[in-house]
Amino acid sequence: MNMISKGLEHALNVMKTEAGFDDMNIITLSGNYCTDKKPSALNWIDGRGKGVVAEAIIPANVVRDVLKSDVDSMVQLNVSKNLIGSALAGSIGGYNAQAANLAAAIFIATGQDPAQVVESANCMTLMKNLRGSLQISVSMPSIEVSTLGGGTILEPQGAMLDLLGVRGSHPTLPGENARRLARIVGGAVLAGELSLCAALAAGHLVNAHMAHNRSAPASAAP
Repeated sequence: MNMISKGLEHALNVMKTEAGFDDMNIITLSGNYCTDKKPSALNWIDGRGKGVVAEAIIPANVVRDVLKSDVDSMVQLNVSKNLIGSALAGSIGGYNAQAANLAAAIFIATGQDPAQVVESANCMTLMKNLRGSLQISVSMPSIEVSTLGGGTILEPQGAMLDLLGVRGSHPTLPGENARRLARIVGGAVLAGELSLCAALAAGHLVNAHMAHNRSAPASAAP
């Protein structure tokens, strides 16, 4: 958005000084139709920034032994919670369990604009029983990320981008590092959706919160 604003301001100045619109009064660069940092059906339907779809197929034995649930229970929970529940709530782009948690964590760690989690966490989580295995996918049409400028110049955030192999601009494919970072966000959200939905289906969520969120830090333990 900052790059667009710079280009737009230059274009308006040219119109005013060179194109005969000398009586033009510029009110604002943004009319809010861009819906930056705000919930919007436009971002959900038309997309914004990068669009990512991530998918995984989890064998039934892994769902049972690792996630402590079963395929049909996971599918039914997703329909009831993420699809029907979100629809009843009138959600825009919120057909997921916790996409914003993962998006926010990665945004803060890599120097992105945390306020843009509002639209970047737009996500639809789908699950189905695929010949006995769990097929899960997340569709995220409006992930806004960058790998240079802004908060990415900070050393801790830059170090995280280095760790992910996406710092700065790609040497031969412009935009490829940003696209890769968007795919990393999508993959993390997929893992988070799988984990939380499994915890809900197995009845582990509240117990886990009580065990870990209320425990004393290790340094403070007697």
